[in-house]
Amino acid sequence: VQLVESGGGLVQAGGSLRLSCAVSGLTSEDYVIGWFRQAPGKEREGVSCIRSSDGRTYYTDSVKGRFTISADNAKNTVYLQMNSLKPEDTAVYYCSAERESLVVVLGSWMVVRARYDPARYPGAWGQGTQVTVSS
Repeated sequence: VQLVESGGGLVQAGGSLRLSCAVSGLTSEDYVIGWFRQAPGKEREGVSCIRSSDGRTYYTDSVKGRFTISADNAKNTVYLQMNSLKPEDTAVYYCSAERESLVVVLGSWMVVRARYDPARYPGAWGQGTQVTVSS
C-alpha cells in the first residue's frame, strides 16, 4: 500500500484546511484508513480513522466537533476536514492503512499504529504533510 498526503499549510487560528490521503495498491478487501499527527518533540498520536466497509469513524477527543474524516472510495482518497484550527494542532500529519479484517476496535488500532516506528515499518506511513497554525 502506498500513501500520499497533501493539503497541509500555514493557517491562522480559527481557520480551516482539508488534508487528502491518496491510497494506492489496495486489494479488493476493505480497509481502515487513519490520520495521525506528530508535533515537534512529541510522540505520534492518532487523530481520526474511517472504516471503508460502512464509513464508521473514530475521533480522538481533542478534535471532536472540529475535524471530519470522509472517504471517496472511487478515488481511493480519504480526506480530513479540519475546522476551528488551534495552534496545538500544529504537527506533521500522516495517514496509514490496515486491512479491516485485522482491526477489532478503531480506537485501539490507532493507539497501536501510532507506535509504529517509521524506520522499522516504512511502508506503514506516507511522507506526511505539515500543518502549522499560527496564533
